[in-house]
Amino acid sequence: MAKGYTLSLMVVLVVMGVLIHFVRYSNAQNCGSLLSNLNVCEPFVVPDMNVIPNANCCAALQGLSHDCICNTLRVVSRIPSQCNLPPLNCGW
Repeated sequence: MAKGYTLSLMVVLVVMGVLIHFVRYSNAQNCGSLLSNLNVCEPFVVPDMNVIPNANCCAALQGLSHDCICNTLRVVSRIPSQCNLPPLNCGW
């Protein structure tokens, strides 16, 4: 499980770094700086950790606008195809 945790953590950090980089160079600089505040949510985005987000994470998420969140998710969903990988399908 430690290997899976490390890999998941690396993926989360890389995706967040790419998103922050992308957003900073678009016209949404405020969104980029607010996304960096989501680092406090790191323990809650690792699969199989089953941890409830704390007040700091919730406050960081509340600080994001609807547009910032949606644009970020759009970017994340395009990353696999730009890396010649199959599209994400989480089966939720």
